[in-house]
Amino acid sequence: MQPPKRRKPPRFQIFKDIGNKSFAVTAGSSFAFLLAVWSLLSYTEAVNPVFLPQPHRVLAELVRQLGSPEYWNHIGISVFRVSAGFALACLVGIPIGILAGTFKFGEAFVEPPMEFIRYMPAVAFIPLIMVWAGIGEWAKILLIFIGCFFQLVLMVADNTRRVPQDLLHASFTLGAGRWKAIETVIIPAIQPQLMNTLRLILGWAWTYLVVAELVAVSSGLGFAIMKAQRFLNTEQIFVGIIVIGLLGLISDRIFAFLNRRLYPWA
Repeated sequence: MQPPKRRKPPRFQIFKDIGNKSFAVTAGSSFAFLLAVWSLLSYTEAVNPVFLPQPHRVLAELVRQLGSPEYWNHIGISVFRVSAGFALACLVGIPIGILAGTFKFGEAFVEPPMEFIRYMPAVAFIPLIMVWAGIGEWAKILLIFIGCFFQLVLMVADNTRRVPQDLLHASFTLGAGRWKAIETVIIPAIQPQLMNTLRLILGWAWTYLVVAELVAVSSGLGFAIMKAQRFLNTEQIFVGIIVIGLLGLISDRIFAFLNRRLYPWA
């Protein structure tokens, strides 16, 4: 009598790992599906080519733009603006977030205004930014900073509050004071989750790039997109969007790699 065949476990199991190969194939399939939908709509001209160019035309325009030193200058200045705004938000926001998450007085002082301001659209600050910082590079950096800072403070505070109380009690038992406990317990404990928080914030920084480059600019990917829009050059618009997406994806993968290497236990 043959033993009963073992049933293969269902593919959709809650929190069940599917393996690196299956994950890569599924991820690739999702991109292939999007490309297929795009191709179907564009090649059949179900959507006017002026509004949805064909993939091969966008690819040809991408190759042409990447062969131009001027376009690489746009990429470089956009990367600088995003990096500067993001770094400034981290430099100011992380300590304030730790303060708000560690002390109840800090939470009471910091979080209510942060909760209020974070619902204000960053675009609404453009007139004020132009008054405060003019129309130079600082205006673009400041807009990206505003788009990231308030969310970052609240998320870092939440990360800090998730540190187990047992770790703090153990440090106090061993003779640590408040500031020593923050240095040796809280800051190391939040670092893995903080890296994930920074990945999310960096993604928001890239989304604010085009808005930041609306403020009296003559360079940057946002400028290139808006310039193409004036002439209904949708191929260049798609190229700009794709390049921003690729840059954001690369920066996200860098953070994910660093998180795995620096905090493999998390």
